[in-house]
Amino acid sequence: MFSDILLTVDFDRTLTAPDSTIPRRNLEAIAWFMENGGAFTVNTGRSIPMARPFLEKFRVNAPLLLYNGSAAYDPATGEVSQPAIIQADREQMVETIQKLFPHFTVEVQGVDAHYCYREDRAWAALSEKNRCAWGFAKKGQELGPFLKLAVYGQIRDDILGHLFEGTEEEAREMDEAQALIQRTFGDQIQLFRAAKRILDIHAPGISKGRAARSLQKQLGRKYLVCVGDGENDIPMLEEADFAFCPADGVVADRYETVCPCAQGAVADVIYEKLPEILAK
Repeated sequence: MFSDILLTVDFDRTLTAPDSTIPRRNLEAIAWFMENGGAFTVNTGRSIPMARPFLEKFRVNAPLLLYNGSAAYDPATGEVSQPAIIQADREQMVETIQKLFPHFTVEVQGVDAHYCYREDRAWAALSEKNRCAWGFAKKGQELGPFLKLAVYGQIRDDILGHLFEGTEEEAREMDEAQALIQRTFGDQIQLFRAAKRILDIHAPGISKGRAARSLQKQLGRKYLVCVGDGENDIPMLEEADFAFCPADGVVADRYETVCPCAQGAVADVIYEKLPEILAK
């Protein structure tokens, strides 16, 4: 029934509700979609260490697209493919950002764990809550491939979702940080606003959209269908043959909407939108 479709969806506030739980309706719909021939995966800014725990809650049958498209990860084999390495000096970049914004947290997201170059107990508690392997790195320590930096506003809760919210003043400060980091590092990086108080830094030229289209061609599926809610999802939604957004998504005014994420936005796409696409 769905053998022509690759469905890629964002994780936070698309597949999940704002409280980071996954609506049962989504889980049931995804299982039914795959049972009926569909190819399904998550296309997220999250890393391999952040992805491993949520794979205990649901299955995919295509490689995960992680780090905003900087790498694909096959959970069945553990293979990491097409990693886009940031060529800039990792330690110098972290040190520069920390000097510019001393109350922000700068996190290096590696293949095996996340790292912070200074002791940050709020960040450690957040990592523990999300069951993400983490450590405090020392200067000169080998951390593996340099795929992503995440810059967080003030961490005041151990639930990642609180970084999706913030005051107008905090949002303006993150706007300023985004502009200054982009000016400072220029064409050495690709910068995404993952949430109101999260910035993601990657190698130039990567995007969720490019990763999704590449996977669709690799799998030989006719249609690429994508669901996302945030600004970093725009490249994926623009690249898709059919794009949808939860009604409460940040970019809901730009794309066809389904129900709010807590009500099962991905299930709405599977049960209501995909049959319409295939009937055309």
